[in-house]
Amino acid sequence: MNIILSLKRPLFYVLLPILLFLVFVGFPPPFAPPMRTKPAQEQSERADKHIKKSLS
Repeated sequence: MNIILSLKRPLFYVLLPILLFLVFVGFPPPFAPPMRTKPAQEQSERADKHIKKSLS
């Protein structure tokens, strides 16, 4: 029981900066959004297939 009482004060001083940070910044902390991914390149059809479709 004596060990638990002696750990309360160091634990408080370790957690105090974290708690103050959360009080002023908020929870969860604001992180930048992930970078946008580039869209995939469009796949095109061959020109002769397109001409055949328009002639029909």
